[in-house]
Amino acid sequence: MKADQRRKKLLVRLKDNAQPLTGAKLADYFGVTRQVIVQDIALLRAKGHDILATSQGYLLKDNLGIKTYSRKIACKHNKDNVKEELMIIIKHGAKIKDVKVEHPIYGEISGMLMLQSSEDVEKFLSNTKKYDASLLSSLTDGIHLHTIEAINADVLDEIIKELKKKGFLLEE
Repeated sequence: MKADQRRKKLLVRLKDNAQPLTGAKLADYFGVTRQVIVQDIALLRAKGHDILATSQGYLLKDNLGIKTYSRKIACKHNKDNVKEELMIIIKHGAKIKDVKVEHPIYGEISGMLMLQSSEDVEKFLSNTKKYDASLLSSLTDGIHLHTIEAINADVLDEIIKELKKKGFLLEE
């Protein structure tokens, strides 16, 4: 079975199960290693599928019936403040879905982030160093947008308040 077919079937399997499925169980089912499943889950998340990793296994958020709230926020800061900005959002239990910049030639450029834990943030920052990658915000003098998601509007309000206090929000 090809990788893209496996990921489609993996998504169907998650949709059909209200109970978490472990990486090991999924690996056995598809005849691959657990690491292949971890990579498949990461790729599915990057495509926008809300897959939760719990201590009992993987689960689609839609299967939980959890309503979330999202907001777009405009930020501006230098590269030295990236970790602090991302951690402020994460520590409140929110997810950072994406980053977008408005480029004068290409128009809107976006990247899926899907960061929801401090480990995700550390890996993202580690990969920028490992691959000597520039952040999208480096194209726009630090100005960028994020779509953030949380379990209620109050959490989003608290995040915005703290980002504003730190001077990371772009204001009119």
